[in-house]
Amino acid sequence: MGSVLLVLLLLLLSPSYPRGGSARSRRGARTQSPGGSSHPQFWVRLSPDFKAVPLGGSVWLNCSSSCPLPEGSSLRTELRRGETLSGPRWVAYQLLDVRAWNSDVHCFVTCAGETRGTTARITAYKQPSSVILEPPVLMGSDYTLRCHVTHVFPVGFFVVTLRRGGRVIYSESLERFTGLDLANVTLTYLLPSRPGDFGQPVTCHARLNLDGLVVLSSSAPVTLPVPAWSPASIALASTSIAACVGIFLVVGALCLRKYLSMQPPA
Repeated sequence: MGSVLLVLLLLLLSPSYPRGGSARSRRGARTQSPGGSSHPQFWVRLSPDFKAVPLGGSVWLNCSSSCPLPEGSSLRTELRRGETLSGPRWVAYQLLDVRAWNSDVHCFVTCAGETRGTTARITAYKQPSSVILEPPVLMGSDYTLRCHVTHVFPVGFFVVTLRRGGRVIYSESLERFTGLDLANVTLTYLLPSRPGDFGQPVTCHARLNLDGLVVLSSSAPVTLPVPAWSPASIALASTSIAACVGIFLVVGALCLRKYLSMQPPA
């Protein structure tokens, strides 16, 4: 009887493990993934992620990742592709004849069965073929300034500025132009004439800003002319001058007479 009680006591105090191995081996089996290792986490980068390219130009994009053993890399784009270069964990793609205003380029990398991607944006632009400021025309009391900016793209991102003697006298954004084709733009501005403006140089400037890329084009300077006097204006000016001289003479004679009358007799 005592031996039976001893066996029951030992069974109660001993830990109960499932059949087929120790507790340590089962804990190790539960922490392993079905494939024997955890799924990798990795990044994909496309450099540069933004690029402004002159119209019809080309660009290189580098697609890289942190995957130690990438299974493959691919590029998705509507732009025409050129050469391809590759190295450990990177592939460089050449894109040719960029003409679209905005193009999204997607790069995908597969690592341990998982595919991830990233996106870059390519923008095309066209510097003005010419910026021409016509000689100013004086009409009444205003100068007419007319500036021509030819073959620009995209027009809506340009700002046209007029400067007189280095100072801005007028500036206009062309954002109202929403077309995505090469275009010519003419800006007309009326500048009130002032005596101090005669002979001052005036220039026209076209400025394009695309996410930090600044493109500047300027016209040759022109000079504000001195107003031409018509015969009627000359006659009016002569009459005014003669009237002023006559008034000065009369006032001077009255002052002299008053001064002499105040002097004591000799």
